[in-house]
Amino acid sequence: MPDDKGRLHFLTAVWSRPQRAFVRRFRRYFERAPDWVLLTTRGRRTGIPREVLLPCRRLGDDIVVLSAYGRRSDWMKNLLAAPGVEVSCNGRRRSARAEIVDDVVRKRQLLAQDPFLLSMPFALVQALLWTLLRPLYLALVWSIVASRPLVVAHLDDLVEDRPPSDGQAITR
Repeated sequence: MPDDKGRLHFLTAVWSRPQRAFVRRFRRYFERAPDWVLLTTRGRRTGIPREVLLPCRRLGDDIVVLSAYGRRSDWMKNLLAAPGVEVSCNGRRRSARAEIVDDVVRKRQLLAQDPFLLSMPFALVQALLWTLLRPLYLALVWSIVASRPLVVAHLDDLVEDRPPSDGQAITR
């Protein structure tokens, strides 16, 4: 397992309160945004639902998320304790089973399918990233992904019709 020690982890404490306020304010947008997921885990000690906003990619019936802080983040620790999660993505709330991927070969396969290209507001920039700049971008992204675990949330077949709830805590 790669070393997850980072130099900027202290920023999480500084960033968490503004992030919670931001997500509360723009919650409806993030519940429907195609490249974002509100991932709800169960607290490993309390059992209380904990929610985190993460950039994601959809690969078929799976949602792929990169853990920027590795296994040190609270949501990853919660996943290790209980892999059953709920996700709010594209306006739907679904249950899923999370799998943590550390295998380098499997991470390369997932990255080759969709290299976490950030959505750009301009079609020309997006087209350049997907064509001419793709090899360069893949190399850059791989340098980040190689040392961190990926989380693949395998969505259940049953779609819940209830809208996402509003009162849950946002964690890092």
